[in-house]
Amino acid sequence: MKRLFDFIVALSASLILLPVIMIVALLIRLKLGSPILFTQDRPGLNGNVFKMMKFRSMLDGKDRQGNLLPDDERMAPFGAFLRSTSLDELPGLFNVIKGDMSLVGPRPLLIQYLPLYSNEQARRHDVRPGITGWAQVNGRNSISWEQKFKLDVWYVDNQSFLLDIKILLLTVKKVFVREGISADGHVTIEPFKGLKND
Repeated sequence: MKRLFDFIVALSASLILLPVIMIVALLIRLKLGSPILFTQDRPGLNGNVFKMMKFRSMLDGKDRQGNLLPDDERMAPFGAFLRSTSLDELPGLFNVIKGDMSLVGPRPLLIQYLPLYSNEQARRHDVRPGITGWAQVNGRNSISWEQKFKLDVWYVDNQSFLLDIKILLLTVKKVFVREGISADGHVTIEPFKGLKND
């Protein structure tokens, strides 16, 4: 039922929002350049790797050695707007249609974090990752990694259709309020360095 719901809602939303998606894509091309999409390998259900899609929100600024500049130096005002409004997440609807992601679930994080998880934290991969999730509507990037993982695992143990509807409705509210977009001192969130707490 969850997969069918995800597919129908994601397909419907992508068709309804197609004009918005096209306008955002055009603005990104004009303001940030190409590529328009940001794709990255992320671990999904059972840790299986997939290509996550988002709209690009950063510039490609590099130092003299050819290394990318820190996030805060590459984040353009338009990119910050995309993140604060969650418009950068719209291509994730296609990940949901493909079955790589769900509308609701733990957010897919970086592959290099996999060996850093405790056994309990790794349980977040027992379900498909989501565009939004329980941690996102309870602090997003403003809460600690430990709190985030506890919320993710709580969702795994308590997931239901009604809970997913509640999270989707709370997500709409959070998008309009623009809460928890970044952690203190970071344009997104500080890197996860490992918390071996089972």
